[in-house]
Amino acid sequence: MRKIGIFGGSFDPVHFGHLRPALEILEALSLDQLRFIPSGLPPHRAAPVASAEQRLAMLRAAVADEQRFQVDERELRRKALSYSFDTLAELRRELPQDRLVLALGLDAFLGFTTWHRWKELLELAHLVVAHRPGTSLDTHGEIAMLVQEREVDDVDALMAERAGRLMFLPVTQLEISSSGIREAAARGGELRYLVPDPVRKLIQDSHCYG
Repeated sequence: MRKIGIFGGSFDPVHFGHLRPALEILEALSLDQLRFIPSGLPPHRAAPVASAEQRLAMLRAAVADEQRFQVDERELRRKALSYSFDTLAELRRELPQDRLVLALGLDAFLGFTTWHRWKELLELAHLVVAHRPGTSLDTHGEIAMLVQEREVDDVDALMAERAGRLMFLPVTQLEISSSGIREAAARGGELRYLVPDPVRKLIQDSHCYG
């Protein structure tokens, strides 16, 4: 049995605001692997600016020096909308004995009950909600019920079951946004210290953001 983290997103582009929390989640949960899964056709947001090939190249360059980080391109190959349920269902069929942990930011979690087949998703994986240290969680309705019924306080309790549990994890959250990086790149701004240097070079060489 392995413990595998799942971290989805447009990654348009990937930046340190993605990478640092991902590393802290990997270490806090003692994951064997954390998979970055770039979305192909995201259902809840505009289509990415950079092409699938460019986003994939940037993501691979960003994680090349961390063997426990893996890039999974299945959503980029899929012609349909990129629903997390479909991706996790595929992974569960491939990895029936492993623990799957879907990593979410707090904002995404607060909208979780609007996701496609969210109740069935909980039969496939655990949820780990990354948030800024000291953040207070104000929940109501179905989200409050979800927390009450499924929250655990430690990693052992999370991993004791195959799926369906929820854990909150404080992580370092950097105020970096992909949209801000795209805007800076478009006006010729300096991207150093916002993204890894290999990603910065790919953005500059490809002019993918104008």
